[in-house]
Amino acid sequence: MAKHVRAPMPAGYWIIWTTVALDLVGFGIIVPILGHYAEEFGANGFQVGLMFATFSVAQMIFAPILGRVSDRIGRKPVIIFSLVGTAVGSVVTGAAGALWVLFLGRAIDGASGASVAVAQGAVADIAPPDQRAKLMGMMGAAFGVGFVVGPALGGLAALGGPHVPFYVAGAIAGINAIVAIFRLPETKPATTHVRVKVERRGALSPALRRFAIVGFLSSLGFAGFEATFSLWGKENVNFGFTSGTASLVFVFVGITLVAVQGGLIGPLTAQLGSRKLLRVGLSLVAVGLLLLSVATSWVVLLIALLLLSVGQGFASPSGSSLVAELAPVERRGEALGYQQSTAAFGRIAGPVLAGVLFDQIGISTPFAVSGVLMVAAIAAVWSVTRPTLVAAE
Repeated sequence: MAKHVRAPMPAGYWIIWTTVALDLVGFGIIVPILGHYAEEFGANGFQVGLMFATFSVAQMIFAPILGRVSDRIGRKPVIIFSLVGTAVGSVVTGAAGALWVLFLGRAIDGASGASVAVAQGAVADIAPPDQRAKLMGMMGAAFGVGFVVGPALGGLAALGGPHVPFYVAGAIAGINAIVAIFRLPETKPATTHVRVKVERRGALSPALRRFAIVGFLSSLGFAGFEATFSLWGKENVNFGFTSGTASLVFVFVGITLVAVQGGLIGPLTAQLGSRKLLRVGLSLVAVGLLLLSVATSWVVLLIALLLLSVGQGFASPSGSSLVAELAPVERRGEALGYQQSTAAFGRIAGPVLAGVLFDQIGISTPFAVSGVLMVAAIAAVWSVTRPTLVAAE
């Protein structure tokens, strides 16, 4: 029998991966404690929510801009700029003496938060087409690392005082930027000059617009689930969640996402292809959310969460891989930036929509509506993920 030989990683991949993972460790340090920190400055619940939204709004605006800049001057300087911006935003937040300074810090951090999309562009630059989805999936696993290591490190840092975790996050980003200057490779391929009008039409082709819509709908539904799940579990008489129960459930979701994106994406993409895997992933998320909306037992709940987590783990890297595949090489960073921008918009609108549905209609309504939105996402992307029509684009 022929022995299977594992394809080597492209040169520079692990440096890119480590850069992103460390960036997300810093993000993971800040997120769990930011709300409590803001309360020390007199912030109410609405202001805390607005502060989190400020990050996503800034990211939504600047992700395509920085992606476009990376297409012109290279991925490396933009990633370094983003890391420096994250360091500045974290230090500003830690040194804040007033609530408005916290908003400024989050805006700076969000505006420079395009490092993930630009890093995805760098991976797409160096990845052979048959490895692209696998390597994108492993980049997704870096999120899991960040959200496991970050909160633990933040909790330890907080023992030194409420400001310390933000300084630690800033130091990690700053050191990461310095290391990137010397070790991060430049991956942007050399391209010939083309007219801006032609470039813009290519970067925003009908197929890529569809993927942007899918990114928005997917993020909208998943963010709505994240925002209301703990409340739903507490209010639902069949479960009666405590804060500890909800945390354990999210750990389960996170571990599942890391396992899928880090281990299953490669072989499944080789067998099914990114187009089919994207449709399968979105379908699993839709079924999981709809099942969650009618769950009355732990067995059904865990099945729904498993479907939801596995589906999200399939869909996210497959979608990014297809965007990188369909975008013109000279506009790849911008296309991935637009995808991140629409996803950020979904993370802004999702919790708001889910909260209104939860309060005004019923506690399970956010999941049912999110499931319907995922069905709409499947419909939006179905035609452009059929191989013959994608080739025609």
